[in-house]
Amino acid sequence: MLNLSIVIPLKDESESLPELLTWIHRVVTSMNITWEVILIDDGSEDNSWEVIENLSSNYDQVRGIKFRRNYGKSAALQVGFSNTRGRVVITLDADLQDSPDEIPELYRMIIEEKWDIISGYKFKRYDPLSKTIPTKLFNWATRKISGINNLHDFNCGLKAYRYEVVKNIEIYGEMHRYIPLLAKWAGFVRITEKIVEHRPRKYGTTKFGLERFVNGFLDLLSINFTLKFSKKPMHFFGTIGLFCFLGGFAVAGFLIVEKLWKLAHFQIAREITDQPLFYLALVMALLGSQLFLTGFIADMISRNANERNQYGIEKEIG
Repeated sequence: MLNLSIVIPLKDESESLPELLTWIHRVVTSMNITWEVILIDDGSEDNSWEVIENLSSNYDQVRGIKFRRNYGKSAALQVGFSNTRGRVVITLDADLQDSPDEIPELYRMIIEEKWDIISGYKFKRYDPLSKTIPTKLFNWATRKISGINNLHDFNCGLKAYRYEVVKNIEIYGEMHRYIPLLAKWAGFVRITEKIVEHRPRKYGTTKFGLERFVNGFLDLLSINFTLKFSKKPMHFFGTIGLFCFLGGFAVAGFLIVEKLWKLAHFQIAREITDQPLFYLALVMALLGSQLFLTGFIADMISRNANERNQYGIEKEIG
């Protein structure tokens, strides 16, 4: 096993790659460890792959993977993680906004301080307000929902991991923003952050727009629900369904008791079916029944899934 794997997803970064690899080579060579760099070309439309081929011929430690089309950063990281061979795995972006000078300290913290994940924190950013303000709101919401309160920059591309972490999580969709949350639910709870340098972009333009914040929040809700209830969906749907059904039953009971009371006191009583509350009760009862059945079906599907009894086992003896 190698000491260090560096995973770099990229798209249309042909200008920055030679400078980045020269920088990485200078830094990591001084550490006197075995290492590799895995470059994942996520459907570049420029000559990034030709640059990667040249770098691979110049550096024995460089490996390249090319996608047929653009699949997104999550897919690139997942493929990169599945191909790593290092005890420590570090990810960084290819646009030179992440500094390779951070690598030695990140490596030391994983090896000596035994952290599972170290997430970079770009305390001083070189981004416009249209990006920094939504980022702060996004990170605040992520902290509140995930319960990981010691991270301030979930989406920083510069992160360090233990080998076991990247081999026990699966990233899909746009879930690369929530790798710490995925790791936490997989049982890796030693998560911290390190303030890192954020450099101004030197080449090209950003590949992300403001829509990533909307998509990111929806992904956060999705992953939080999936991680909590994937093995017990009845606990979610059944609970809501039960409350809806009981609420509808209570409203219907109130209408019946009210009518009987008025009749007993010789008062004019409206027909139950003429009252709007009756239809509210009917809708609540039907909705509750449907949610309960949804939970039952989801539970049956979960029980028959291949991964229903897959759990993270850290150690075994005997």
